[in-house]
Amino acid sequence: MHYGFVKTAAATPRLRVADVQHNAAEICRLMEEAFLKGTEILIFPELCLTGYTCGDLFRQQRLMRGALEGLEQVLTCSARCEGMVAIVGLPFVWAEKPLDIAAVVQNGRILGMVPRTHLADYGEFAETRHFMAGPEQNVRVQVLGQEVPLGRHLLFACVNHPSLVLGVELGSDMMAVIPPSAELARAGATVIANLSASNELIGRIESRRLQVSALSARLLAGYIYANAGDGESTTDLVFSGHQLIAETGSILAESKPFENTTIITEIDTEKSVQDRRRQNTWESAPDGFERIDFELPERAAELTRRIRRHPFIHEDEERLELILNMQTAGLVKRLEHAHSSTAVLGISGGLDSTLAILVIARAADRLGWDRKQILAITMPGFGTTDRTRSNAELLCDHLGATCRRISITEAVRVHFADIGQDENLHDVVYENAQARERTQILMDVANGCNGMVVGTGDLSELALGWATYNGDHMAMYGVNGSVPKTLVRHLVRHEADRTDNWALRDILYDILDTPVSPELLPPSADGRIAQRTEDLVGPYELHDFYLYYMVRWGFEPAKIEFLANQAFAGVYDADTIRHWLTVFYRRFFIQQFKRSCLPDGPKVGTVALSPRGDWQMPSDAVWDLWKL
Repeated sequence: MHYGFVKTAAATPRLRVADVQHNAAEICRLMEEAFLKGTEILIFPELCLTGYTCGDLFRQQRLMRGALEGLEQVLTCSARCEGMVAIVGLPFVWAEKPLDIAAVVQNGRILGMVPRTHLADYGEFAETRHFMAGPEQNVRVQVLGQEVPLGRHLLFACVNHPSLVLGVELGSDMMAVIPPSAELARAGATVIANLSASNELIGRIESRRLQVSALSARLLAGYIYANAGDGESTTDLVFSGHQLIAETGSILAESKPFENTTIITEIDTEKSVQDRRRQNTWESAPDGFERIDFELPERAAELTRRIRRHPFIHEDEERLELILNMQTAGLVKRLEHAHSSTAVLGISGGLDSTLAILVIARAADRLGWDRKQILAITMPGFGTTDRTRSNAELLCDHLGATCRRISITEAVRVHFADIGQDENLHDVVYENAQARERTQILMDVANGCNGMVVGTGDLSELALGWATYNGDHMAMYGVNGSVPKTLVRHLVRHEADRTDNWALRDILYDILDTPVSPELLPPSADGRIAQRTEDLVGPYELHDFYLYYMVRWGFEPAKIEFLANQAFAGVYDADTIRHWLTVFYRRFFIQQFKRSCLPDGPKVGTVALSPRGDWQMPSDAVWDLWKL
């Protein structure tokens, strides 16, 4: 286990009903296979040592004794699979009561036994005919010469990795109004194992998937679900071996029904810990839980799960429309409240201002405005290229917006003369004077036409401080303030793909193909953009990745570096990833003062940097602890 990742597996053995020796051998075979793949927690289905469908055979003393003999075989195998935790299902008699039990084993010993809490007395299999609910309080029992804790209130805590705390429930326990897993999670469990025997019916696969993902989301935990499959009796029922592993609402791994495979993936237990810390609705531990310590061998994390390169992007048109509608709704409310009759923005032919004007066009339509009430101002300066200026003007034409061209060149030259700036010195004064002149024009024009200046800056720029203070940093309302650059690009592409205006589509595609640049330095000799933002601050796809895992999850720099190396393998080498991660942290800390006075804007995702609630950080915080 490394960086909070625990390699988990759910396996469905090909069993034979009531043939304990065969079933134990099959379970041991799967244990050894999983162990060789580095599995740390492996779970099997409910009653897998005997079979779930034994019916009245559960009343037979020989079957109950045979189940213990099978457990002994599993313990012998567990001793060979050093360090791996396995959980198997079996019937067990306690105080003359037959119980449906999950036995948690490691290194040849039983860590604890968890009984089924909620037993069904309806439908295809009346469980109360054969079993009793487990005791209300934890007890001690003698099992195969070991004194073992047995009860509903057991937690299995990894002493060398505190973020891993394992809880167990069985079958339809998960469907109770307050399932055992809810209490286990409140008591600290970050991974829930469910040993189940759910027969297959039409619609049940979708229902099962929804229940597992919803529970993992609500409990802010990992959830491993192992289901009975091939080999169970088909007298009246069919079992498909449908298995699932989920993490805080996302399905990480899923088996195909009727294939009886083992699914393996890694659950990030640190996600659960971090999410619970930030959720003010999370209730802490109930009393009465016993923690049983165990230790996992130290080994490097070798991830099989996919780490998404672009965590802010989802290929879901409905989600993209929702984001655009949230931006639009926020702007509509502000324009209405301010009684504005014009929306004013600076249009550059770049991605951010393109998304902003697309949102403004939606807002104008919702307000019942003539789109001529959108006033887009292109303000060419020393670095403006023909390509971006042309795209900006054509974009306005095809959207029906009013477009004005106001050159800033002479005004900036006068300003340079006033402050004694050499125009040939292309320093920060040279660049920022242009940005502030543009903002002054927008504000003054808006004042003259009862307008509101709509800001275009995005979340990635705010994170890096890539904005001129009181220049493009400022507006009367910022529609892109919580939209990262990678998502800006995706939203513009979405609008390009859905429009019926082929000329507009071509313009949007060309804007998407244009290098990201503030265009504050003169173009090259052939008229091309000379100042490329990503050459200066680094690739935005890397910075958005860093931003997501730093702000959303609070991960340490070393873990973010590890995840980035997984996600961008073959795209960036390790030195490049570390270099830009260092740049990200340095800029994020020293540029906080710009985020402390941001204009209002709609929040559209879980990561935002508004100083009014989403991100409260002192402007003078030191970043030394975050240095790699």
